Amino acid sequence: MISLIVLACLLALVQLWIIPAIFNLNNAKWMTSNRDAEPTVTATYKRAIRAWKNLQETFPIFLALAILGVITNTDLVFAMQLWLAFRVVHLVTYMTSLNMLRTLSWLGSLVALFMMGLALI
Repeated sequence: MISLIVLACLLALVQLWIIPAIFNLNNAKWMTSNRDAEPTVTATYKRAIRAWKNLQETFPIFLALAILGVITNTDLVFAMQLWLAFRVVHLVTYMTSLNMLRTLSWLGSLVALFMMGLALI
């Protein structure tokens, strides 16, 4: 389970820093400045930021439930794998504007969180 927590943290890092940086390479000078002015950004960069903000809504819940699972020795592996898979799919579908699949993957990640919570009760 700890490896899944580490992978979830890696996903968060990728969404927080790497993906927005990749889609903001045209603003490399701005990224190394004191950032007093706002850069000109692309729609893809804006989607990357929105996807990160969306992850922030459930990531703390995932971490709390996963840590509780480790502490109580409750097997949450399957639900954690589901959550992680759905969040990766959510990121990809958000970045590629596949809105219906994005919504389904978001709902799937919520179901995985409920599965984790129910297993802990």
